[in-house]
Order: sequence, then structure tokens, then C-alpha cells
Amino acid sequence: MNYYLAPMEGITGYIYRNACSRHFGGVKKYFTPFLSPHMKKAMTSREKNDILPEHNEGLYVVPQILANDGEAFCRALETLEDLGYREVNLNLACPSGTVVSKGRGAGFLAADRREALSRFLDQIYDCSERKGMQISIKTRLGMEQPEEFEDLLSLYTRFPVSELVVHPRVQKDFYKNTPHRKEFCLAEETAENKGRESSWLCYNGDIFSPMAAEELFREFPKLSCVMLGRGMIANPGLARQLSDGGSRITEQELRNFHDEILAGYQEIMSGDRNTLFKMKELWSYQLALFPDCEKQAKKIRKAGTMDSYLAAVDELFGTGKFCPDRYFEGF
Repeated sequence: MNYYLAPMEGITGYIYRNACSRHFGGVKKYFTPFLSPHMKKAMTSREKNDILPEHNEGLYVVPQILANDGEAFCRALETLEDLGYREVNLNLACPSGTVVSKGRGAGFLAADRREALSRFLDQIYDCSERKGMQISIKTRLGMEQPEEFEDLLSLYTRFPVSELVVHPRVQKDFYKNTPHRKEFCLAEETAENKGRESSWLCYNGDIFSPMAAEELFREFPKLSCVMLGRGMIANPGLARQLSDGGSRITEQELRNFHDEILAGYQEIMSGDRNTLFKMKELWSYQLALFPDCEKQAKKIRKAGTMDSYLAAVDELFGTGKFCPDRYFEGF
């Protein structure tokens, strides 16, 4: 089974990816937070900094692109090719209101945009084939109803999509409600009927624990790839644990992981405020590993200085309540 790390804006940048690989492993591909190219500029300096080869040595990194303009996408593709990348991922899954309102991410899946999406895919795959690059797609089932997915699947199979990552929710679900696995079953059947390899399809959505993974594999025994998102941010050792019955995360590993990420942010950010914001965002997930530690969690959330933050973190790790068998349960 192959495990991928899902892109999460503000969290899974190169500092996080490198620390995750060094301390835990188990991840075959790391997908970057989305790059958002525009006509005048392929990517910002911040986005380019995240994908520089020297910041991702030894990692299989797949840049994710959020776009609905073919020319802008192809311009980003040229930049990525120059940096040595041979695979990119198209984001058709982001449910954010600001993204959707611009017709990007899951907003590109709307029924009245189907022809525009088809033209866009035709343009970017023509560009990628001329360059010898692969484009995978991460998609939701549609905007409103899961039944929309049948038409989208029919569209995707018309193009040389290198891999299809399916998050079986619609845009209006955001990250609530139960994933629609019936539609993922349809994706399996369609892939088989179209002669696609079983590895062409990847599942993403609410795999927060080994128990959830086991249930998924029983339901889809041919599945060979799972993308982990919030569950792995909460427990960065999850991919390793799932890989061949790997070992569970330890408290010392988590502390070392935390300290490396903190040092990395302190090196590239000016002042403590932005660093603390980034670390608190990470703790909003990882606190799942510390049940009944609300007092310490509150101190971390309220910390306004690096000294008070580190004192709160020391106190949390000193409670003796670390529990590697606790997993993220969703927001």
C-alpha cells in the first residue's frame, strides 16, 4: 500500500515535509500546498521557495496547482519543469468559498462549467504531453450531489490523467458528513472498464486511524493508494504505523519532531508572532494525542511569547498523558 501526504495550506510546507520524513517516514509522495499561478506571474516567491529542489532533497514532492486558466497553468508547468519536476497535481477539490467563487478548486466542477473544464483539461494535457510531464488530479464528487461524479469520471477518463485522487465528498460538504464511498466504488468500476491500472486510483478522506484504514481495505481490497490528511497531521507517525504494521509514534519522537519544526520556522520567520501562529495551528490537530490536557492546551493557545509557549509545551509533555492510541476525530 502506498501512502501520500495531502496538501494542507499553512501546514505541509517544506519544513514540515522534511521533519516528517526524517522522524517518521512511511510516505511515498508529498503533495505541496497549492500553487496559484496567474497570467502575469507563474508563482510567488513564497510558493517557489517551498518547491525549490534544495528544500526538498530526498523527498518525492508533487507540486499541486490551483488554476482554471490553461495558459497560466502551462506557464507554471514550464517553471516546474525547469526545477526538475516531472509530475504535478491539479486541484479540483478545494471547497473554500473564496476559491470556489473564482471557479477554481471544487468550483470548477459545477455542471455549468463542464465545457470550460473540458477545454482546460485539453489545453493542459496537450502542454504536459509535449513536455513529457504527468498531471494527476485530486477531485471531489461535484458541487451539490454525489451523483454528479459519474459525468466527471467520464470526462477524466478521456484524458491521460496519470493518477486520480478522489475525496468522496461534494463541495457543500466541506469536511463534514460521511464520505460517499458508493461513488468511490463507481470510480473503481470505471477505472477497470477503461483499462486503467488499479494503482491509477487513490482514496482520500477521513482515514484517521489504523481501524479506519482496515475498514477501507476490507471494502476496497484492490485499493493500492491512500492519501492521508488531517489524520496524519494529528498523528505524524500514522503512515509509518500503517505501512507493514509499523511502530506507533512515541512521545520523544513527537517532541523531537516539534522541536525541529519550531527551529525551522524560527530560522525563516521574523519575530515570534508568525512562528507561534504556525505552531498553534499544528497543535490544533496534535492535541488529539494528549487526552484530558485542556489546561495545558489552553496555555498553548493563549501563549503570546515564545517563553510562555515553550513553558506550556514543556508542561504538556510533562503530564504523562501522551496516548499514541488516540486519533483525530474531526472538527
